[in-house]
Amino acid sequence: MSSPAKPTNLRQLRESGWRSKSVKREIHDNFLAALARGDELFPGIVGYDSTVIPEINLALLAGHDLLFLGEKGQGKSRLMRSIVRFLDEEVPYLDIPGVPVHEDPFKPITTPAKKFLADHNEDHVAIAWWKREDRYAERLAPGTKFADIIGEIDPAKLAGGMSMSAEEALHFGLIPRLHRGIFAINELPELDELVQVGLFNILEERDVQIRGYPIRFDIDVLILFSANPATYNRSGKVIPQLKDRIGSVIHTHYPLERDHGIEIMDQEAGIDLGGDWPVVVPYFMKQLIEQITVQARKSKYIDQDSGVSARFSIANYRTMVASARQRAVLLGEKPAVPRISDLGHIYSSSLGKLELDLMGSHQMSERQVLDATIAEAIRVVFHEYVEEHGLAEIAEIFGKGVKIEVGDMLPSKHYADRLKRVPAVWDKAFEVNASGELTIRASCVEFVLAGLYAMEKISRAQQHGRMVYEVG
Repeated sequence: MSSPAKPTNLRQLRESGWRSKSVKREIHDNFLAALARGDELFPGIVGYDSTVIPEINLALLAGHDLLFLGEKGQGKSRLMRSIVRFLDEEVPYLDIPGVPVHEDPFKPITTPAKKFLADHNEDHVAIAWWKREDRYAERLAPGTKFADIIGEIDPAKLAGGMSMSAEEALHFGLIPRLHRGIFAINELPELDELVQVGLFNILEERDVQIRGYPIRFDIDVLILFSANPATYNRSGKVIPQLKDRIGSVIHTHYPLERDHGIEIMDQEAGIDLGGDWPVVVPYFMKQLIEQITVQARKSKYIDQDSGVSARFSIANYRTMVASARQRAVLLGEKPAVPRISDLGHIYSSSLGKLELDLMGSHQMSERQVLDATIAEAIRVVFHEYVEEHGLAEIAEIFGKGVKIEVGDMLPSKHYADRLKRVPAVWDKAFEVNASGELTIRASCVEFVLAGLYAMEKISRAQQHGRMVYEVG
């Protein structure tokens, strides 16, 4: 059966039984319906099920404006955008020329819309439909002016004889134009104080005041904010009156478990591992990439007020896979399998994403801090494998006096020639068939060598970009 035609004029809309709702009531009702159906409420959000999401749920049901407070790369913007899914698929509005907002057909707020309804029969009042995805807008606070999000007097209209105190003299900013929608602003503490006062007026009175002329509108908008705790809690960055009017503060965090971080990394990297040159990524290499980020978040040399974004892991993961795939093409090896030596290329995707603590780094360069972070990550992950799988048997395979050269462009056969026998424990420990694929075996070998070196079991020398490990 075909769906009934949508109303195209005001009379049809009234006869259809459609009812006006505020945007917060609309979200409230749709959220409750999704909850009752057992829908996944926030698809793609990982690691927040028992911490952040319950707080968002209550805030939406309470009809609050929200502030998402957390360090960079904790999904604040993604969470704000995800609230759009609780809006109606589309809502009707008055399709009237010269009206700057999407007016509720039954509750217009602007003078031109009210006048048009008074002067026209309902059959001649056109109705259009506003899609869900178009009812959301966001803005980055730095550089944002009052006119951008609140509005300004239009000089052209003044020149035409319009009074400054007349509503028609205004050029509306983003928030009035998002009437019946959602407006989000990132990095709230960086917003000019005058703009903060304008936001306070909207949150408190739902009105717009421009250049001292109080033009009152019953603006219907859900306002979302994001901020970093280091700046939000700093005195004078956000006016107290505005803080007081924000209904709920939602505290975000980095993944509490490394596996959650890996899940986010896999999801957001969006890499096609298939194709003509397929890539197989051993799980221990994913663990290493995420552990580097975990160690960076613990490092005394890195400014923890700034944080270390999930984008750090994502960028490094992409670089590691790219390095492995390049090697596979140049050497004609399939599948491509990332190795420890591929981590030598993550400087390009890491440097610039870490903010050093100038007091703690003691003149260490960003590259030196990253080297120390990578080394510690290898030590931590390898130690876990030793504890879980007992890799003493693997250490024994190298025997006294064995030297093994590694490098990101060395053929996998080079490693196999050095290791004629592969212990069965490798397959179990690494969750890959280490003995069946030369490329996978090479990756395992490098991991074990780097781990043994990190635990000071063997020595390492570097020559012309390649490393030689030797049992001491």
